[in-house]
Amino acid sequence: NGKTTTTALIGHLLRGLGVNAPDAGNIGTPLSEVALAKPAPEWVSLELSSFQLHDTPSIAPVVGVLTNLSADHLDRYSSVGEYFADKELLFRNATAHSRWVLNADDPASVDMTRGVTGEKFHFSTVTPCDAWYDRGTDRLTVFGAPLLPRVDLRLLGDHNVANALAASLAVMAASADFRSESARSAIAEALRTFRAMPNRLEVVGEWNGVEWINDSKATNVASTLVAVQGMTRPTILLLGGRHKGEPYTALAGPIAQHVKHVIAFGEAAPIVQHDLAGVGGIALMRIDGTFEEVIAAARGIATQGDAVLLSPACSSYDMFNNYVERGERFRELAARNDG
Repeated sequence: NGKTTTTALIGHLLRGLGVNAPDAGNIGTPLSEVALAKPAPEWVSLELSSFQLHDTPSIAPVVGVLTNLSADHLDRYSSVGEYFADKELLFRNATAHSRWVLNADDPASVDMTRGVTGEKFHFSTVTPCDAWYDRGTDRLTVFGAPLLPRVDLRLLGDHNVANALAASLAVMAASADFRSESARSAIAEALRTFRAMPNRLEVVGEWNGVEWINDSKATNVASTLVAVQGMTRPTILLLGGRHKGEPYTALAGPIAQHVKHVIAFGEAAPIVQHDLAGVGGIALMRIDGTFEEVIAAARGIATQGDAVLLSPACSSYDMFNNYVERGERFRELAARNDG
């Protein structure tokens, strides 16, 4: 989780340094299109899914970033271990010159990379390391020096602090030229100007005192977990879509703490209802109708000061062609404000 945002951040920081550096791969632009560009870019910020890693035996990044490891795509893979094995292919061509940016807060990532060849850099939101969030001073710190006050990073949640730390560390690890004082200032300014990407904890508006947040890209349980944990308002959570094989029980505790009401929808609604039924502190409504009815139900529950969060933990293919279409429909219906 966090691959697309971190990829976009890395590209944004490089361009903030005046570097010709497109974003490519799973983020949208095919790498083959970049290969044909004239002039050739100096750097590429490349997102790779597990499927792409499986089919790209030649991949050998100058800097490789592993944001975290969590279960996903269990409708394709027979086990979490099989899925992780494809993620591990990021390191198959590692050499002594490779540089790896790794999540010190994620035990699975640490375990996977323990024997990997190359120079390793770590980021954390809790522990001092190469890049970390110093809560005492409320600053993002990289290579021992403050980089940016947290308030200047216009992204919700600690997971986005982790993404910003990973991106900053990756850029600075890429070249000594990107660690100078002037480069650090340019990176900090680029972080200030970066905004949440569509469908990733994107605040689409506030009407009648209710904030509407589009996190349609949250297509697995781990993504929804960090979204829920980052909420600061009483929240109506829209949870459902096409089931991908994970239980929703891991969400029960955070939902009980942060969520005012769950609306279960789509093909996964009966499974969501089953997994969360009987958990103390969770109010749940199941909607077996259209997405329009889901939004209408959320609007009916929400009161001033609440947030409505679309963070489905499921794919979109039961109702939509993709998560982008689902997010656009959410954005459109939220803006109608007809209630």
